[in-house]
Amino acid sequence: MSHPHKQVLEQANAAISRGDHEGFLALCTEDTRWVFVGDRTLQGKEAVRRWMKESYQRPPEFKVDRMVAEGDTLAAIGEITLHDEAGTASVHAYCDVWRLRDGRLAELQAFVVPQG
Repeated sequence: MSHPHKQVLEQANAAISRGDHEGFLALCTEDTRWVFVGDRTLQGKEAVRRWMKESYQRPPEFKVDRMVAEGDTLAAIGEITLHDEAGTASVHAYCDVWRLRDGRLAELQAFVVPQG
């Protein structure tokens, strides 16, 4: 059986993939904290909502290679394809390390590297 944290992230990624930002945010804690390593930190749902509106004008495409769960932590490793305002796609390797609290996404450390 799949780990419950993996199921939460699978639901969250599905919401993002269909452009359902509010469906994704329903799976986050109110005080969710996102750290994009080497870039920026977002604090709270409203900050994440604004960032998603700007960054995900077109839904990203996820290819999750594997997820590893232990305790309250879940790591997802894979590729994400993002599109800029002109619609140009760029592929990035990523590792998202999530901490969950009460079945919701509470904290993210995102390691994202553009692919050549």
